[in-house]
Amino acid sequence: MSIDQLKSRIPDFAKDVRLNLSTLASDETLTPQQKYGLMVACGIASRSPVVKAALEAEATPHLAPAVLAAAKSAASIMAMNNVYYRFSHLVSNPEYRTMPAKLRMNVIGNPGVDKVDFELWSLAVSAINGCGMCMDSHEAVLKKANVPSDIIQAAVRFAAIIQSVAVSLEAAEAA
Repeated sequence: MSIDQLKSRIPDFAKDVRLNLSTLASDETLTPQQKYGLMVACGIASRSPVVKAALEAEATPHLAPAVLAAAKSAASIMAMNNVYYRFSHLVSNPEYRTMPAKLRMNVIGNPGVDKVDFELWSLAVSAINGCGMCMDSHEAVLKKANVPSDIIQAAVRFAAIIQSVAVSLEAAEAA
C-alpha cells in the first residue's frame, strides 16, 4: 500500500488529515533519509498495522537496509524509554528520578546512521508517546548539533500527521 492508497482510506470527516498526509512525501525541509526514516519510525509508533505497512512500503525503496533497521530501532528503543522516563517524570515520588534506569540502550550511542537522523526519529516517536523528558533530551541533543528549529519542528509535524492518520482510520473502523 502506498501513501496514495492510505489517503484513500481516510474518511471525509478527516479531510485535513488526508491533505496533511499528502504533504509528507513532497516535504523538502528534511533530507530523504530523515523523511523516510520518520515515516517508518512514526508508522511503528502509531500502533496502526495499516499505517505502519503503508509508510514502510513507501519508505523502503528510499532507504538502505541499515537505515531502515535504524528507524525501526528508534521506534523500539523509544517505546521502552518513553514508558520508563514518563513514569519517573510524572510520578510524585522523586526517588525514582535518582535511581539508575538499568535499561540497555546502546543503540542510541551507536545507531548505525547519522546521529542527527536517529535523534530526529527518536524525538518524533517520543512526541507520539507523550514523553516530555525524552522530548527535552532529544531536542537538546539536536540543538547542540546545530540542527535548525525548522528541521526539529518538521520531524514533530511528521509525527503529528502520522498519528492523526492512525486515529482517523481507527475512528472510521469504529463507526
